[in-house]
Amino acid sequence: MRIEPDLSFEHKLWQSGLTYIAGMDEAGRGALAGPVAVGAVILPNQPRLSSTLSGVRDSKQMTPLARERLAPRIKESALTWSVGFASSDEIDSLGIVPATRLAALRAIESLSLFPSYLLTDFRLELPELDIPQTSLVKGDVKCLSIAAASVLAKTARDALMRDLDLQYPGYGLGKHKGYGTPFHRLAMKRLGYSAIHRKSFSFHKN
Repeated sequence: MRIEPDLSFEHKLWQSGLTYIAGMDEAGRGALAGPVAVGAVILPNQPRLSSTLSGVRDSKQMTPLARERLAPRIKESALTWSVGFASSDEIDSLGIVPATRLAALRAIESLSLFPSYLLTDFRLELPELDIPQTSLVKGDVKCLSIAAASVLAKTARDALMRDLDLQYPGYGLGKHKGYGTPFHRLAMKRLGYSAIHRKSFSFHKN
């Protein structure tokens, strides 16, 4: 039985007097090409919000069509939202974990409201920020704010990868979005690295 993410974590924080709870999640962490993206979403404390965002869950559990259909609804419902990116060059120079945190910081900086609390998916902690936060294992499965951020990060990154497919043809970036599919690995062996491939990532990594 599929678990629907809910607002349990948010309600506890809202009830404690905190208003702007930002959910955060990443997309593209394990890809061989393209940036890593982090979505940030602050949802309102509204009675029918769960119903309005019904169907929003961990983006990996959703079809591309469902993600594209629900992303505008998330944006319309949110008090504020944003997606931050860190480039393949930044991933190579910093490492994937610091680069993901850099993308997260950029997402927070782009919000129109400063969050009073962060709910992040596991391994997306931001110790450099003086904001109280909780990192949740499988947060995108349990927490609606994190799930919504997951959808926005995924749809924004997918759109960017489709654009990059036109700039760097032959790799199939628009189809696999930079992940290490057999087709992509074969194309990399045939064509070599492009300017947006992560040089620090092995061909054999997932």
